[in-house]
Amino acid sequence: MTKETAKSPSNSSKSDIVADYNGYDYKKIFWEDADRKYEDSADRLAIRRLLPESINDFVDIAGGYGRLADEYLSRAKSPVLFDYSKTELQQAKELYGDKLKTQAGDIYKIPFSDSSFDALMMVRATHHFKDMQAVSNELYRILKPGGVAVIEVANKKTLPKMFRYWFKKSDINPFSLEPAHLKNLNSDGFYNYHPKYIENIFKNSGFQIDQVLSVSNFRSAKLKKLLGTKNLIRMEKSAQKLLAPVRFAPSIYYRLVKPRQ
Repeated sequence: MTKETAKSPSNSSKSDIVADYNGYDYKKIFWEDADRKYEDSADRLAIRRLLPESINDFVDIAGGYGRLADEYLSRAKSPVLFDYSKTELQQAKELYGDKLKTQAGDIYKIPFSDSSFDALMMVRATHHFKDMQAVSNELYRILKPGGVAVIEVANKKTLPKMFRYWFKKSDINPFSLEPAHLKNLNSDGFYNYHPKYIENIFKNSGFQIDQVLSVSNFRSAKLKKLLGTKNLIRMEKSAQKLLAPVRFAPSIYYRLVKPRQ
C-alpha cells in the first residue's frame, strides 16, 4: 500500500486551480467507465433530502458537465451551472441545451453579484480548493438572505483512514483539525477536511448549519461486489441520517442557511 502523507494548504495564490478539467472527459472516464453507480445514487439521495422543493434562482457551483442537473431542473425556475472547465460546460450544453444556463469562472472570484441566488449546491468540489474559507465566503456572498446552500465535503475523519493511521499505513492523523493534502493521488493532490474544521469555516462566513447527512457510507469495492448497488442504496437510505452525528462517511453533506438581515 502506498503510504499517504499529510500537508497543510500552501500559501500560493488563491486563484490557483488545484484540478483543471479542461480537455478531460470527466463524464466518461470518472463516472461511465468506473463502477460509481452507488456513489452517484448516494449523492442523489442526499440532494433530494436537502434541496428546497421550489427555487427561483439557483446555481450549481463547480457542477462539471451537469451530472446532477436532473435533480434540480424540476425544482428551479432559473438554474445556472458554474464551473472552471469550459470542456465540462460544453458537455452540459450538449446534454441540456437551453434548459440550463452555463457560466465559466474562478471559484475565488465568482462572477455573480451579491445576493443573486435563492439556493445553490456544490458537490464533489471542496477537495480541489486550497482556501476553503475564501470559497465559503464567496458562496455566502452570492446567496440571498434566507437562502440555502447544499455543500458536500470530503471527510478526513473516516473509519478506513483511522485504521490506516492506527496501523501506520498513513501519516495522516484523521483526528487532527488541519486539512490533509493527499499528494499521492495525482500531481496536485486533494484536500480532505475534518468536520469541525469545515464547520468552523462555514460559521465564520456567517452560515447557520441547518442539517447534516453522512453520505456514501458504504463506499467500498468489496461491498459493491458482495452486496450489489441496489442493496447498498437500501442501507444508505437509513444510514445517511443515522450516522450523521458521528460524521462517519467519506462525504459529509451540509444544508446551510444564510440568515435574514
